[in-house]
Amino acid sequence: MANQDKISNDREILNAAHQKGSLSTLFAFFRLSGPGWLQAAITLGGGSLASALYLGVLGGTSMLWLQMVAIVAGVIMLSAISYVTLSTGKRPYQAINDYINPVLGVGWILATILANMIWIMPQFSLCFDALDQNLAGDAVQDNRVSKYAVSAILFMLAALMVYLSTEKGWLSKMFDLFLKIVIGVIVFCFVGVVVVLFRDNAISFSEILSGFIPDFTQWSQPTEKIQGLISEVSSGREDMWTQEVIKRQRDVMISSAATAVGLNMTFLLPYSLLARGWDRPFRGLARFDLITGMAIPFILVTCCIIIASANSFHGKADAQLLSDDPNEVKQSQFFKAVAPELYNRIISKDEAYASYLTDVKAAEADSEILKKAMEDVKDKESVEFQQAESAYESSKKRIADEKLEAVANAAPAISEEERTLAMILVKPNSMQLANSLVPLLGRDGANLIFGAGALAMGFSTIIILMMINGYAFRELFNQPNSQACNLIGAIAAGLVGVCYPLFWGGVSKTWLVIMASVFGAMLLPIAYVAFFFMMNNSRLMGEHKPKGGNLVVWNILMAFGVITAFVQAGSAIYTKIQGEQGMFILGVAVTFVVLTIIGFSAKRYGRSEDE
Repeated sequence: MANQDKISNDREILNAAHQKGSLSTLFAFFRLSGPGWLQAAITLGGGSLASALYLGVLGGTSMLWLQMVAIVAGVIMLSAISYVTLSTGKRPYQAINDYINPVLGVGWILATILANMIWIMPQFSLCFDALDQNLAGDAVQDNRVSKYAVSAILFMLAALMVYLSTEKGWLSKMFDLFLKIVIGVIVFCFVGVVVVLFRDNAISFSEILSGFIPDFTQWSQPTEKIQGLISEVSSGREDMWTQEVIKRQRDVMISSAATAVGLNMTFLLPYSLLARGWDRPFRGLARFDLITGMAIPFILVTCCIIIASANSFHGKADAQLLSDDPNEVKQSQFFKAVAPELYNRIISKDEAYASYLTDVKAAEADSEILKKAMEDVKDKESVEFQQAESAYESSKKRIADEKLEAVANAAPAISEEERTLAMILVKPNSMQLANSLVPLLGRDGANLIFGAGALAMGFSTIIILMMINGYAFRELFNQPNSQACNLIGAIAAGLVGVCYPLFWGGVSKTWLVIMASVFGAMLLPIAYVAFFFMMNNSRLMGEHKPKGGNLVVWNILMAFGVITAFVQAGSAIYTKIQGEQGMFILGVAVTFVVLTIIGFSAKRYGRSEDE
């Protein structure tokens, strides 16, 4: 009853504001906004952080246009589904099944749940990374026990936030306020960095503006600064560096577009609108909320991250890595990350560096002897086997150490351009990225700003992903009002995230988000195609279907969104079918297309409005 009173009160506020004029309406929109901030909390997550960082590393400010195109397409399609939902009052999953295509409906909800499970793991990883390397220092140890402990605490806090979101009255207001504060912290942290850069004349305003001009050649060739580095490398290795940079660049471009509006965001918006009791009078508010609550914060934050990252990393390497003193090279904070790139691409393949490999070869030979000795022990439970296994594991560590030593010794013989290119291919972690801001903000300030922003991004995304999974479980089991289904769905996603140490690892946890983004790009067209058909379905929309010029405008805008989604998906599939799992990925894509075509002919027509 209290909820109905609140909805009625909100409707009266809107009606009164409309009668007073545009300014009053604007203030009313700000006062009643909410779902757009939910969208911002998920779009400003680990994916946005990682993708924007790597865009800055690889492309400088020349790739700012990607974020703009992606968010515009996303706002268009989210506006479309909000219009359909608020006009009809129908739950989108059921509407797609009844009026459009059950294959699209089932594909949408299952892909949403799967995307939630994949996306939530790197968010926990990002939060731990920020605490471990930026905020808590020695208070958090980088081991599996600490990871589980921190993740469990984050999970419980996120579960509390999800609970607050389901309650009405002041609890729900607390949740809205919390999200707005989180978004404010994120915006403040990263915009503040760019303000400092402008103050110190470290960036050019004209160069930033030019970055918003689309440049489609970036799909097939490195940016100008990187091309300049490649042109200076030793003869015969230009193609190798070019292909490696392009491959990395494509993945980052795809993930950047995919993280602007992900598949699960298309599920969140309509159900968060319905949960608030919004209906037809709230359609204008919903569009305003998307622009001010989601699009503007996203553009501000991601552009600032790209600018800061470009200033620190694009076409650059730290002085220690470029030193001619092997001992100083080893002191570079990037050395351990860059060493495998240099070893695998140059030192192990070029005969000119054979003299540096003597100790590596000796360690590898000893390791093979120890491996055979371990395999020859028949009793795998014996002390003898355990000792042999321990000796073999130690030999592998010795090989790794000897490779690092070989790279350090050989590094001065490698051109500065190639050492810089190797650094560009490295996926920087939170500490390295924060350290890049030390000259501008000081060490403590850099860690605080970057760490707080990264932690806020990751934690807010955990909350929203759990919330989306709750909505999805209720729809999947056709229990739209079941708190039990909602709780099971939210907890399921959260528990998967807590277990991320079992699945994720590596020097740079933020790079994990890139792979999840590529996966999301492949699935996004499912939602966009469904929304396009919903807007044009007369039986679903009834008298609220746009007519004449309005329908033409909607279709042109939505066509832009659909085409953008298919370009993302096609690009993601293209980059992945060339790998080991290529045929499997292609097979899944083709199978789904065939099932969708069948679904259009086998769809269950919707019930009439009076049923």
